[in-house]
Amino acid sequence: MMRILLLLATNFAVVLLLGIVLTVLESVFGIRLGQNTGGLLVLAAVFGMGGAFISLAISKWMAKRATGAHVITEPRNEHEAWLVATVRRQAEAAGIGMPEVAIYDAPEMNAFATGMNRNNALVAVSTGLLRSMERREVEAVLGHEISHVANGDMITLTLIQGVVNTFVIFLARVIGSIVDSALRGGREGGAGIGYFVTVMVAQIVLGVFASIIVAWFSRRREFRADAGGARLEGRDAMVAALARLGGNPAPTTLPKEVQAFGISGKIGALLATHPPIEARIAALRSG
Repeated sequence: MMRILLLLATNFAVVLLLGIVLTVLESVFGIRLGQNTGGLLVLAAVFGMGGAFISLAISKWMAKRATGAHVITEPRNEHEAWLVATVRRQAEAAGIGMPEVAIYDAPEMNAFATGMNRNNALVAVSTGLLRSMERREVEAVLGHEISHVANGDMITLTLIQGVVNTFVIFLARVIGSIVDSALRGGREGGAGIGYFVTVMVAQIVLGVFASIIVAWFSRRREFRADAGGARLEGRDAMVAALARLGGNPAPTTLPKEVQAFGISGKIGALLATHPPIEARIAALRSG
């Protein structure tokens, strides 16, 4: 049940790049956007929302590339045929288009789903998950991922990311203007080096705080996806799958960019995109 760090990492890189482009444009034209609050807010929204949706648009391509996932176009064996048939059955039950189904080579138990919309998604599972889980548990994991797609989690989190991006770009330039003005002793003039350096540093620091906000929302969405997996394949199967994951000692080999899209994630840090397994099992049992 994996979901967000690809979006977070890609978005962070895209927005940082857009921020650099914006800063270069400020330098070339000799302006300081932090002095024009209305225009800055509009431009920040365009760049911030644009960066988030660019990240979403390339998320499926990035996930395939980062994991080396093999998309099943024609099942090569009974196991792949079962996997595709399970995803098709769940997609129909959830009322979404058939996602691409892929397998990637990794020893740990993990899976992820991503994509631009409900009818253009990718669901992938690790070879470790297929080897280590019973079929009913794998079906529950797939149900969790299908629920993420059906719930529109990627779009929701992209919108949230777009909003926080807007404030990152906006506040970084406001802070840059304040620092630059202080360094100049209040004298008027074009943007100085203090403005550009402060903007870049502030954008990185604020970007980390923005990622913390998005990760918090991601943790909330995991509970909904667990409930969706339970509806599709039964609560006992979902609980069994989570319990199996909770006892999995193997460290993840997923690239850092896609760890947050997985069914298991690092727990305890502010940037954790998944709640503790124990809390997820307790939520299912109490529901």
